[in-house]
Amino acid sequence: MIKGKRVGIVGAGNVGSTVAYSLAMLGSCHEIILRDNKIEIARGKALDMSQAAAAVRSHTVVSVAQTMAEMTDCDVVVVTAGSPRLPGMSRDDLLMINAKVTREVIEGIAKYSPNAIVIMVSNPLDAMTYVALKESGFDRSRIIGMAGVLDSSRMAAFIQEKLGYGGGQIRASVMGGHGDDMVPLPRYSTVAGVPLSDVLSAEEIDEIVQRTRKGGAEIVALLQTGSAYYAPAKSTAIMVEAILKDTKQIHPCA
Repeated sequence: MIKGKRVGIVGAGNVGSTVAYSLAMLGSCHEIILRDNKIEIARGKALDMSQAAAAVRSHTVVSVAQTMAEMTDCDVVVVTAGSPRLPGMSRDDLLMINAKVTREVIEGIAKYSPNAIVIMVSNPLDAMTYVALKESGFDRSRIIGMAGVLDSSRMAAFIQEKLGYGGGQIRASVMGGHGDDMVPLPRYSTVAGVPLSDVLSAEEIDEIVQRTRKGGAEIVALLQTGSAYYAPAKSTAIMVEAILKDTKQIHPCA
């Protein structure tokens, strides 16, 4: 654990709470502060996580902020607040709904945690990252969108599924926007150091690329009542930990 590090998470839905749980289990920070309009639900989740942290003897404390004013002096703030995607919706359908939410949240972060690094997770991801940048007035290095880590992990999972082997040894690379215009990079993707083109045909690679682009929609269609959260949350937690520990890891992001 890094002494005294504080992480704020705005939005304690599936993604936000799973980010918090992941960080609490790792003992990545001293304190995690959850902020959600549904205060009692946030309190229940915080209590549950604090007990889980005690089970693994993690030093992390999970608390709840009733207002943005209580989310002070955070080192990193993760923003997952907003409406999730439902079947038939594109990420862009959420634009106006979530832009309003993002503006209000960022105003609070800029006021009460003015030195924080902000990680945007709300959809449509690239647009919300831009809204956060403009509203906060922060340097662009302090407003980061979580996209490439997730898209790369989806591509890696699809490669493993196609091959039937390679778990833990696949390095996939996806750049660009978090949506249908993302750019999976097969030439920079490897299996145990071997280029992807050496183990899969061009047709198989193209199939993986297309599936990666639609990876989120595939899960939305299967779940029927919401969108993916385990992989987005873990991807976010990886970014938070890299920042808190200054690991010098390189991850694609918005």
